Amino acid sequence: MAINGKNRNWLLLPVGGALLFAALYFLAACFYPGGSQADANARGFSWVNNYWCNLLNEKAINGRSNAARPIALLAMIVLGSTLSAFWLLFAGSIRTGKVLKYVIGVSGVLSMAGMFFLLTATDHDLVINISSTLGLLAVTGTLIGLYARKWFGLFTWGMVNLLLVAVNNYVYYNKELLFCLPVIQKITFAAFLAWVCFISFRLYRKGNNE
Repeated sequence: MAINGKNRNWLLLPVGGALLFAALYFLAACFYPGGSQADANARGFSWVNNYWCNLLNEKAINGRSNAARPIALLAMIVLGSTLSAFWLLFAGSIRTGKVLKYVIGVSGVLSMAGMFFLLTATDHDLVINISSTLGLLAVTGTLIGLYARKWFGLFTWGMVNLLLVAVNNYVYYNKELLFCLPVIQKITFAAFLAWVCFISFRLYRKGNNE
């Protein structure tokens, strides 16, 4: 369904969600007891050596109870809801075939739903692979929609995001470079969320007229 008129304010929902997630991320980091892949006894959260998932664990790497977990869980709910809303809103705003709209909306929402299984699943790699595949479908559909609208700057930005994801995967499976992964993940995360925000702003400003 096309979004226009007063309803266009909903197109800014992902922007608010991304900002709220970032605020909760920083807050959770403040409560992390300590420990990282570089130093199990380090104090606090290291933006260079800790991963996002460290904030979600019941125990911090240093063995202490993780006070950051409740805030990180809330941040994860906000993130999943934000990205689900983005893909549904984007699918409802682009001029393209119904099949592509459904692919973007359904795969995007299912990908975000898959994130929550990470909290209980024993086979994390399987859940990550399924969720990532669905996310890739949603991103690919988004890129097709951006290209069709001739928003080539945002299209190129999306391609750079895919390149960053590829770099993440390469580093993840290359143990000699693993020390770089926390920083690369944060850069990728920030680039992707900024991309989502700029697409949302563009949709809000242009509506369905471009």
